[in-house]
Amino acid sequence: MPDTADGRLPRTAKGRATRARIVEVCAALMFDHGVAGTSLDDVCAAAGVGKSQLYHYFADKAALVRAVIARQTEGILAAQEPYLSGLETWDAWQDWRDLVVEMQRQRGCAGGCPIGSLASELADSDEAARCALVAGFARWEGAFRAGLTSMQAHGYLRPDADPAALAVATLASVQGGLLLCQTRKDVTPLRVALDAAIANLRSCAGPADGTRAAQDAYPAQDD
Repeated sequence: MPDTADGRLPRTAKGRATRARIVEVCAALMFDHGVAGTSLDDVCAAAGVGKSQLYHYFADKAALVRAVIARQTEGILAAQEPYLSGLETWDAWQDWRDLVVEMQRQRGCAGGCPIGSLASELADSDEAARCALVAGFARWEGAFRAGLTSMQAHGYLRPDADPAALAVATLASVQGGLLLCQTRKDVTPLRVALDAAIANLRSCAGPADGTRAAQDAYPAQDD
């Protein structure tokens, strides 16, 4: 359940809209300036609310940060649909890769990963935020794992492949590619990282796959 001062969502539509506006504004400020560079006064000014109103919805800045993590996680996952929830074919993986690269191209390679940036700032200093970030990354990783598990069930991955390990490796490639993309202001590192990640997945091709790797691993049997 989202964080508020008393652990409950506002009861009125107006209250929920105000809370959502505060979180949205705070997320944008923290994306641009970092957590440390964003004060509650900054948030109040940008959201057009008073400090007492902000504290009505959030007990402190830490609670607001956790709400931002939740919002950024939802945004990241939603932006990758409809591909992220359907990574059950190689074509779907390629479409997902193209989408991620194009999103960064359109953003001018700015900002990197919204939750990755928060993790680099908070993981060693805020345990509650770190746990929230772990949960956010787990949802992203879980989407990869679900797709790979389905592919394995349909014979597109070898029976001895480990969807959980492959999902972790894929997420690590995404994060590394986004960081280099942000730093170099060039989508090439992200494209290369995602191509390598998909190549790694395809090296585990199963008997239902038509690639040469699968044919070599599962040669046709003579009648």
